[in-house]
Amino acid sequence: MAYPANFKYTKEHEWINADGKTASVGITHHAQEALGDIVFVELPKPGTDLTKGKSFGSVESVKAVSDLYAPASGKVMEVNDDLATAPEKINSDPHGSWMVKITLMDPNELKDLLSAADYEKFVAEEG
Repeated sequence: MAYPANFKYTKEHEWINADGKTASVGITHHAQEALGDIVFVELPKPGTDLTKGKSFGSVESVKAVSDLYAPASGKVMEVNDDLATAPEKINSDPHGSWMVKITLMDPNELKDLLSAADYEKFVAEEG
């Protein structure tokens, strides 16, 4: 699976796609594959402040419940409401199924995240 080169990645398997001060956040192909069939997603409400590295929700699959960790600090502007009724979209299109859109507090936080190539290497070493 090719990871989008314009995204940044965390070692907790979230991705972030920033455009200026706004960004979309989701989980990676590797994460959804490890989880299996996703049956429920718990996400914060718009207006919620996220802190980089802290949990902001969870993903429940047939195998486990996993916390979601913010790849950057910011304020939730929008939540992908489609996932409330169709969480399986994450399995079929993990890099197209964003979970939250945020306004970044400090875009420089993204410099600490992994590039697509670094994330692929991390996943290969982890396995």
